[in-house]
Amino acid sequence: MKQLPKEFRVLDTVSAFTQHFGFPQPAHPLLTIIDLEKTRHLPPTTTPALRQLYIITLKKNLKGLIQYGHRAYDFSAGVLAFYAPGQLCEANTTVDISELSGWMIVFHPDLLHKYPLAKKMAGYGFFSYQVHEALHLSGGEEEMLASLLDTMRREHAQPIDAFSQDVLVSQLEVLLSYANRFYHRQFLTRRPAEHDLLSRFEALLNAYFAQPNSQPLPTVQYFADALHVSPAYLGDMLRSLTGQNTQQHIHQALIERAKQLLLSTSLTINETAFQLGFEYPQYFSRLFKNKTGLTPAAFRFSAQ
Repeated sequence: MKQLPKEFRVLDTVSAFTQHFGFPQPAHPLLTIIDLEKTRHLPPTTTPALRQLYIITLKKNLKGLIQYGHRAYDFSAGVLAFYAPGQLCEANTTVDISELSGWMIVFHPDLLHKYPLAKKMAGYGFFSYQVHEALHLSGGEEEMLASLLDTMRREHAQPIDAFSQDVLVSQLEVLLSYANRFYHRQFLTRRPAEHDLLSRFEALLNAYFAQPNSQPLPTVQYFADALHVSPAYLGDMLRSLTGQNTQQHIHQALIERAKQLLLSTSLTINETAFQLGFEYPQYFSRLFKNKTGLTPAAFRFSAQ
C-alpha cells in the first residue's frame, strides 16, 4: 500500500463512507448501492481516505483519465474497477464528472462474516491486482451486470428482515462469479500482450536458475516486481495460458535445474540443495520427491 499522507480519514463503516463523499445514507448498515448519475452535483472531497471496505464500481462518461492502480484509464466506456479494504483514495479534481453515470456497490467485510463467500474473496484476484488491470466489459456483459444490479437494488430497498443479508450476499456472489468469468475472458482475448508477459516471465525464470552461484529461492513477489505486475495478476495470467500458477512454474524450473545438478556434478545432495537456494536440505528432498516420485539420491542412482 502506498505511504499514507499526514492527514487522512479512515472510513471503516458504510455510513462513514457515504457521509465522507456526500452520498445518500445506506438503507442497510453493511451494504449500499449508489447511482453515480445522482452524484454529479456533489463537490469533490479533497481529504484522502483509507477505505476499510470492499468497493465494486462501474464508472462511465468521465472526461479525463483516472489512476487505477498501476495505470490510468479512460472511463468513458464500460470499465469495472474493484477495491479491497485498506486501499487509499485521493481526489482527482482534473476529471469532469458532469456526465458521470454508472453505479457503485460498497460493502463491509462483516457482511460476509458467516457466509462461505468470505473465504472465497481471497480467490478473486481482481481485488488484489494492486489494481493493475481494470475489467473492460462488452455491451452484453454490461447489460448482464445491470440486470443483476437491478435485482440487488430491489432487495436493498426492502425493509430489513431475517432474510435480507442472506439474499444480498447470494446476489453479490453471483455478481462476483460473473466478474470472474469476464476477467477470464479478458485474459483469453488479450493473448498477444499476455503471451509477451509469459515470454518475459519464462526468460527471467530461466536466467535466475542458470546463474552459477547459489542464491535465495526465488519468490512469486520477486518475479511480479521484475515484471511490474502484482503477484495475483501474474498468477491468473499464467494459469489462464498454461494451467499452472506462478509457484508451480517456479517449482518446475527448480526441479529441472536440480536434475541437471544431480546428473552433471558431483555435488552431494545437501550441496545441491544449498546451490539451489534451500536453507534446509530436507525441504529440497521433500519437494523433489513430491514432484518426481523419487528422492534426489534415488534419481541420481537411477540415471547411472
